[in-house]
Amino acid sequence: MEVIRLGTRESKLAMVQTKQVQAYLEENFPKIPVNIVAMKTTGDRILDRTLEQIGGKGLFVKELDLALRENRSDLSVHSLKDVPMEVPQDLPLIGCSKREDPRDVLVLPKGVKKPDYTKPLGCSSRRRILQLARMFPNINVKSIRGNVLTRLEKLDRGEYGGLVLAAAGLKRLGLGDRITRYFTVEEIIPAAGQGILALQGRKGEDYSCLNGFCDKESFYAARCERAFVRALGGGCTAPIAAHAQIQGTQITLMGFYYDEELKKQITGTIQGHAVDGARIGAALAARLKESVKEV
Repeated sequence: MEVIRLGTRESKLAMVQTKQVQAYLEENFPKIPVNIVAMKTTGDRILDRTLEQIGGKGLFVKELDLALRENRSDLSVHSLKDVPMEVPQDLPLIGCSKREDPRDVLVLPKGVKKPDYTKPLGCSSRRRILQLARMFPNINVKSIRGNVLTRLEKLDRGEYGGLVLAAAGLKRLGLGDRITRYFTVEEIIPAAGQGILALQGRKGEDYSCLNGFCDKESFYAARCERAFVRALGGGCTAPIAAHAQIQGTQITLMGFYYDEELKKQITGTIQGHAVDGARIGAALAARLKESVKEV
């Protein structure tokens, strides 16, 4: 490529993430110009309804997919948890970044040390809400939309007593000092792909320049987590969670599943060889789908 155009959402977090890819390319291929093509997606424009109400997180990638197809960009940089489970064949995922901290965290207003339970907890993810309810049965949760900085502004204005956010986004923005409490991955199992950047390109293009940026462990973990969600018929906004950890050649997957009809939830764990992640994810999904009937 004579020039590489990186497509991304125009939020500050998305830009920070895309600049990580840009910096890698500029350092390793200094003769190739790397430009960023930022755009506002449908998911960024509609903020008065939950993602479930407007069609799911796929609305964060639609415009970026179109830019790739129309040759206005060469590579899209996404938060993997925003990427739909079914990826177009002509726009494959070509790699994953090294994973940032995958945990969910509690953030309180500036200067506040203890949660104010008279105010709602800001959280728009049903995955988080269902798992939080196990720890805090009487907690008052209120939906919140907008990018990370917008949510923090609402928190500091006193609209919420606290927020539950992803550690990865806060750390990438240099806001790790805002974190009051880290939830372990056992307390709140993260969203599939949380903390991982996904690189999406056009079929048939040569993206070997990114081989050194891509991380094999993240790829194996992501494939396992996404296979679990896919096997349960869930999209990015479904109340399903999956987190895989790799040690050597082994992978351990924790999964959370909520059955909408039975109104029951279940968690489970499975282990196996990392290279068999897709099969392992599907196997745990089948087990939990059957076991939830007995809960």
